Amino acid sequence: MTLIRALRATLSSLVLPLVLLGGLVGARAQEPGAPDASPRAHYTKREVLIPMRDGVKLFTAIYTPKDARRTYPILLQRTPYSVWPYGETAFPPHLGPSARFQEEGFIFVYQDVRGRMMSEGEFVNMRPQRTVSGAAVDESTDTFDTLDWLLAHAERNNGRVGQWGISYPGFYTAVGMLSGHPALKAVSPEAPIMDWFTGDDFHRNGALWLPHAFNFMTSFGLPRPEPTQKYPTPLQHGTSDGYAWFLRLGPTAATRQYTKEVAFWNEMLDHPTYDAFWQARNLRPQLKAVKPAVLTVGGWFDAENLYGALQLFQTVNRQSPATDNRLVMGPWFHGGWERSKGDRLGPVLFGSDTSDWFQAEVLFPFFMHHLKQAKAPDLAKATVFETGANRWHRLEAWPPKQAKEARLYLQPGGGLSFAPPPADGGADAFTSDPAKPVPFIEQVAIGMPKEYMTADQRFAGRRPDVLVFQTEPLTQDLTLAGPLRPELFVATTGTDADWVVKLIDVYPDAFRNPDFHEGGSPWDRTPNPMGGYQQLVRGEVMRGKFRDSLEHPAPFVPGQPTRVAWSMNDIFHTFKKGHRVMVQLQSTWFPLMDRNPQVFTNINEAKAGDYQKATHTVFHDAARPSGLGLLRWPEQP
Repeated sequence: MTLIRALRATLSSLVLPLVLLGGLVGARAQEPGAPDASPRAHYTKREVLIPMRDGVKLFTAIYTPKDARRTYPILLQRTPYSVWPYGETAFPPHLGPSARFQEEGFIFVYQDVRGRMMSEGEFVNMRPQRTVSGAAVDESTDTFDTLDWLLAHAERNNGRVGQWGISYPGFYTAVGMLSGHPALKAVSPEAPIMDWFTGDDFHRNGALWLPHAFNFMTSFGLPRPEPTQKYPTPLQHGTSDGYAWFLRLGPTAATRQYTKEVAFWNEMLDHPTYDAFWQARNLRPQLKAVKPAVLTVGGWFDAENLYGALQLFQTVNRQSPATDNRLVMGPWFHGGWERSKGDRLGPVLFGSDTSDWFQAEVLFPFFMHHLKQAKAPDLAKATVFETGANRWHRLEAWPPKQAKEARLYLQPGGGLSFAPPPADGGADAFTSDPAKPVPFIEQVAIGMPKEYMTADQRFAGRRPDVLVFQTEPLTQDLTLAGPLRPELFVATTGTDADWVVKLIDVYPDAFRNPDFHEGGSPWDRTPNPMGGYQQLVRGEVMRGKFRDSLEHPAPFVPGQPTRVAWSMNDIFHTFKKGHRVMVQLQSTWFPLMDRNPQVFTNINEAKAGDYQKATHTVFHDAARPSGLGLLRWPEQP
């Protein structure tokens, strides 16, 4: 299988960090008879090995505009996924984050990071900074050395550099901004990885995001003993039914039969708590004294690195207050701002082509100002999209300063309201069976389909092991802006349990999307897909044993009421008048996250016999008022 076929197969079966060069969907279609706008027509390509301070050479592709009448800034992307296509006569379909950049003219530079694809050296996943590891080099020194070389050898550069990247390249962008190189003027870390145990990609509060992590690492994590142009071939599962495949696989430890050559997967399983291994890969403590301007980009429906985008913005605000630090959050899946129109996710519509607006009005002006000294764009501190109402906002802070704290309380009889529960509110209980876990989406794929982030939840609410609480139909719009903070008072007959909280927008039965058309004859009517739709707005988990500390897990005492509280990722969503707000609670979410045996143990080494049924109780009385903390915006009566 060729490189590009392997990559396409990977992308079609998994939701991976973005692999190829930027802007593949963002290119403008060329009209018949129009001048050739391809990179080949307007750029020359050069491939070089750039030496680092320790002698390791990094493979780098440089695309320089043919127009020699002026100088150009450098726009850099460092990636572990390949600078495809290789060969100085081979050109990608287009260059940069969008067609605007290619048309304007930049020196585009793509680099295989240390130890990946055609670069020399040893690859280390989420390589810790020198200040943490004590090493002689890290990704920030590699960035610095690369920029030094480019400024001296890249023809017609103007001495100004920008860097951007999505997902893993977003991590390299975030680390690059710590290089301290004076020529690096602007960076856009987009969906960057910040912390692989707490909230990005592979774990959520200690729970393993099983299909995403496993499917990714079984190809990406294979050894690369020498430079190669061939991207690893994904694991072939032999089925599209992810629920059945992972259930047959058995305990988490059974994954090791597929990962004998995948060192990092086995290291992951060997470190089941937030120990020094994971803490060294937490980039947040390093985000200090940031010099370049920063434009962090994320998607409200990013299944992989929503956490990283929010955390990077807030951490730089806190630890580097003098930095020109801005945030953009749109209604996008992972990388959707560069790989889609951004007008929908599944059947949920967003009312416009949000990606093109962002590229034209935010990202392009940002880099033009800092790299070509164009007029400063009027960018807000936070440019954020309000889902549900489908409109952009320019805010002076995120979360917005006008937002007010409130709490939705679980009520007896499946109710949900802003009023505290009564003294005799009681409790609800359900039995969780790891052998029959709740699916995370109705049609379970082998990987992690991006649509799960807005998927209809009616299938789950009909199960006896899912508790459902909902408001009456709203009499006015309700807008929530900021993090969600579950606080549950629970008990279990086991010694461990997962607590999954899902916030859901319930559409009226008569709701129709604007582009819905009733079909055909009386004998062949197209059903209304959105009537009564239960849209997932945000869902997250707390692995119960980590409720007080990710470093030091603790068992539950069977039958003893216990407080479990945590912070979920932010939302900016309006529940429209006539809709309902729903909360679903459950203890399995399969195979999105690995199964908990429901006994206090190292789950990564649990045996089949360790997995036990347990009964979980959620209290909702005045003394134990389980609920969901949130921020209402703007303030409403």
